Amino acid sequence: MAFPGAWRGTATTQREESAMPTLGIIGSGNIGSAVARLAVAADIDVVIANSRGPQSLAALVEELGPRATAGTVEQAARAGEATLLSIPLAAYSSVPAELLRGRTVLDTGNYYPFRDGRIAELDAEKVTTTELAQQVLSGALLVKVFNNIMAHHIPLLARPAGAPDRSALPIAGDDPGAKARAAQLIERLGFDTVDAGTLAGSWRFEPESGAYTQIYLADPDVPVERILQAPAAPLPADKLRAALQASHRVKVADRTF
Repeated sequence: MAFPGAWRGTATTQREESAMPTLGIIGSGNIGSAVARLAVAADIDVVIANSRGPQSLAALVEELGPRATAGTVEQAARAGEATLLSIPLAAYSSVPAELLRGRTVLDTGNYYPFRDGRIAELDAEKVTTTELAQQVLSGALLVKVFNNIMAHHIPLLARPAGAPDRSALPIAGDDPGAKARAAQLIERLGFDTVDAGTLAGSWRFEPESGAYTQIYLADPDVPVERILQAPAAPLPADKLRAALQASHRVKVADRTF
């Protein structure tokens, strides 16, 4: 089944197809589902899990087609070469850290106090959101990505490699190997990547920063109350680099959403 805005990978031989990677996805919400759609469109198998159990994913898996499987959190964490983590920040501690130890984990999380409650370390700006996640998931190789773009814009902006209107996503991480693996996967999903440095500098594309969501809008000055309905526009790597460079660190303690 084709999805709006999604692109199809090129045809592969049977041998190439047997070597296709598998992506584990923990969290079946808007971001997790959007990335799953890109993955199956790129001929990548996915194992999806959520807190409600595999039976709750029947409709999504049917929509995604034969490359998608519903599983437990443990099955998704152990699947393939990388795991996408897309759950509320307050729920990170519910994922057994040993399941992700040594694995490349694409962390899509953001800190939203209305949902997560106030977190003193973040409000005091002692750590960034993903630095805190790294503490919780000790031993995992976290790479922050997909947190600065709205879920419905992910499939709309995905393009094949070399497309003139291909967009870029920032990535940040402390492990160079994990960042390289994440970049390779993201590029296959339909986006270029821009290295935004370590987890300590990932504030540059967190909520309210200069490289967050609105940079992917056709009109970046759209009022906040209309952002969810605003059309997307491609964001090339050079413009993303400029946005990251100009980004400002916000006062997280003042965040009300």
